[in-house]
Amino acid sequence: MESKLGIPGNTIEILKKYQFVFQKKFGQNFLIDTHVLDKIIGAAGVTKDDMVLEIGPGIGTMTQALAEAAGRVVAVEIDSNLIPILRETLGEYDNVTVIHGDILKVDIHELARKYNDGRPIKVVANLPYYITTPIIMGLFESGVPVDTITVMVQKEVAERMREGPGTKNYGALSLAVQYYAEPYLVANVPPNCFIPRPAVGSAVIRLTRYAKPSVETADPDLMFRLIRASFNQRRKTLQNGLNNADDLHYTREQIAAAIAAVGLAGNVRGETLTLSQFAALADYFHAADCAK
Repeated sequence: MESKLGIPGNTIEILKKYQFVFQKKFGQNFLIDTHVLDKIIGAAGVTKDDMVLEIGPGIGTMTQALAEAAGRVVAVEIDSNLIPILRETLGEYDNVTVIHGDILKVDIHELARKYNDGRPIKVVANLPYYITTPIIMGLFESGVPVDTITVMVQKEVAERMREGPGTKNYGALSLAVQYYAEPYLVANVPPNCFIPRPAVGSAVIRLTRYAKPSVETADPDLMFRLIRASFNQRRKTLQNGLNNADDLHYTREQIAAAIAAVGLAGNVRGETLTLSQFAALADYFHAADCAK
């Protein structure tokens, strides 16, 4: 079913009716393209067996489409000014629950338990650019039962999530996402698909969570500290990056020995390492720590 609010005229009408003022602090850009909506719903693979968590429903544009496809939709909206609008735009759907709150403070485990018997949920969202990474990493790191995350994000961020070693956009976010999930770029979305128009292009990306992380390591926390350290000073060698990190306690000699032990050149840069190589490096340090 075509979303009523995916049509620009209907979106403008409801905004005028409630005299809604866009809040820059919430990064509000509402989707006004039904074709993009269809792509998001299709990519998410939502069925009547699914509970969908929508983050930032706005005026309910995508929520309406999700309600048609899913068994249950729980939408979390931080802006209190949007709650009355959502009551109207979603009034006819008895399978939608709107929660006024900050997604970073909401107990998603409890939502999955209450509305989906603790089974894995699907996350679908048009995410505010300024908070994309904390939301996605929070979902992964908290161990929330998530099947897929299908989100609209800034195009550059979507590219970072799926890039491989040695490329311009490859970084800590690439490795973190690819540790937990398989990224798939669904579509690029130009600024004219939103009201108001954002200054940059957007993209829809689907992250399909692995049953277990893509690499094994004895100490995932240490691995991610190594990753962050290696990209904090991107143009430096891996050895210098690790040596300069405040949260790593290894000497220059220990770092050089670790790099050599996993078969890497002394002058290698962190941006060329694969996730498996970072895992091997973390395992070397972990074993050395345990041997003390």
